[in-house]
Amino acid sequence: MSNVARLPIAANAAAAAPAVDASQAFAKQEKLFGDLRRLDSVLVAFSGGADSAYLAWASHQALGERALAITALSASFSRHDREQAEAFIAATGLRHEFIATHELENPLYVANNADRCYHCKDELFDQLDALALARRVAAIAYGINADDTRDFRPGHRAAHEHHVLAPLLDAELYKAEIRFLSQRAGLATWNRPASACLSSRVPYGTAVTPELLEKIDRAEAVLRGLEFRQFRVRAHGELARIEIAPEELARGFEPNVSRKIAEGVKGAGFSFVTVDLEGYRQGSLNSLLKIKSL
Repeated sequence: MSNVARLPIAANAAAAAPAVDASQAFAKQEKLFGDLRRLDSVLVAFSGGADSAYLAWASHQALGERALAITALSASFSRHDREQAEAFIAATGLRHEFIATHELENPLYVANNADRCYHCKDELFDQLDALALARRVAAIAYGINADDTRDFRPGHRAAHEHHVLAPLLDAELYKAEIRFLSQRAGLATWNRPASACLSSRVPYGTAVTPELLEKIDRAEAVLRGLEFRQFRVRAHGELARIEIAPEELARGFEPNVSRKIAEGVKGAGFSFVTVDLEGYRQGSLNSLLKIKSL
């Protein structure tokens, strides 16, 4: 292993670590490293989440300075996610750059139909294709894992069209294994809550605008300031529907906390605030697609 900086692991990390077959996870990691070493050089799409952070780290372990992590900035990328990405890079010392993407200039993205993520990834990979050509980088990779194929992922189609590599998927690594291996590597992202772009908070068919995304970003900052860990603010017109992880949901209904949530979210620009009784569900808005297909 190289001398990549390690991040401290929380005191309760062992108790919270995912339950996986360690030998199998390490075998998959060796396959991942082997696949990456066969590349001459690589750009890694890095959002700051657990998957892309682990892939960026693994690419640096395998290729050193021939690996470059790239983070795309736009109105759909929250301030918090940018801060998390910056913290990870500062702690690990990986080669990294920010670039701008312009998906909000595409009417097909703004329309926010079921293929919105396709147009987002298509724009991202267009930018990475141009950068790879200019820098003479051999390959582009992104962090889809083996669990992601079970959900609706139109962005994967864009990756296929752009010939983007999916090393975690090729190594058959699941999210729990990625978290386990990240923890063992000392990466602070090992237990980072699931994240997604701000546009994922907007129901399909509602136009995505910079103003709406900014309002959602401000509202989620309120929940974060109240020390909730896993949540989403879903924007339904003037109504903010808040999903909080089941294990944190009861605190959301405490009178003092609920008052602060309502005041803060209204201050962010929403007229009405509600807390979803079902709690946080990853990709909950995709359920509307299933209903419409019936």
